[in-house]
Amino acid sequence: MTRIAEIPAYFDDKSFDHFAQGFGEWPPEERVLFDARAATWASPYGLVGMLTAAQALREAHREKPLFTVPANAEVGRYWARTGFFKHAADLFEIHGKVPRVPTNEDSDQLLDITPVGASEDVHQVVGRIQERAARMLSHELGLEAKATMGFAMALSEACQNIVEHAGTSGWVAVHLYNFRKRLGRRVIVIAVSDAGLGFRRSLEATQAKRFGDRWGDAAALEAALIQGVSRFRDPGRGQGLAGIKRYLSRWDGKISIRSGTARLSIVPQWDDDVPLAEHLPYFPGSQLQVVIPAQEGGAR
Repeated sequence: MTRIAEIPAYFDDKSFDHFAQGFGEWPPEERVLFDARAATWASPYGLVGMLTAAQALREAHREKPLFTVPANAEVGRYWARTGFFKHAADLFEIHGKVPRVPTNEDSDQLLDITPVGASEDVHQVVGRIQERAARMLSHELGLEAKATMGFAMALSEACQNIVEHAGTSGWVAVHLYNFRKRLGRRVIVIAVSDAGLGFRRSLEATQAKRFGDRWGDAAALEAALIQGVSRFRDPGRGQGLAGIKRYLSRWDGKISIRSGTARLSIVPQWDDDVPLAEHLPYFPGSQLQVVIPAQEGGAR
């Protein structure tokens, strides 16, 4: 018997819960088919989310999931350019024609989907994108030159969260595109996802007693993102998310973290998201998204 996990036609953080709901009780006993035939677009959050789900199934010793390639050839080519199919080949049994794209295609538009499992991976990710990020931030988004260092910090800390808390490897992608539906401006989106412990299990030993009956996925996210706590008792540890928040407040950005059955966001005025969503369909690990918009008068 096969369980179908439908890939939303427009797959981003807003439609992620529909995707997560397709798995039912986790991990599903049936073999899973990821049906992407009707997909017309996917954000980096959606792309790394699919890889995370397949990775979690493998780590739960489930049968290798199936994957159907988008029917829209242009969509397939874009996904191929992001590196999605390169990584998907190891995690899925793929059905349909996978587009071929030039392997040396270099674009200021994105950082290819990249696995992150150790601090060395984080340094390589930041090193690869830092020069291009400087051009993207100043030329595309109209940010000051000094924003580049903060961007590198935000990217590094987002990835480092996998290394320190997940207990397994994860994925990162960075894309630049038009946020027409919500903002009408260009944005840089950092998406980081892992199939690991999640915030609740990571912080349980040090925080559960303090929260008492309130303890759960939402409380763990509150502790990490709002209060800046960490499972590490060393002074200075656990300040990565606080640093990202400070950076984004300067540039009117947004951070959103989903873990288990909850999602917590720092929501700027240009977005209509809810700060806290609870009782969501369960999804393993944690998923983090950072959005940095073009400044007023910048690129549109």
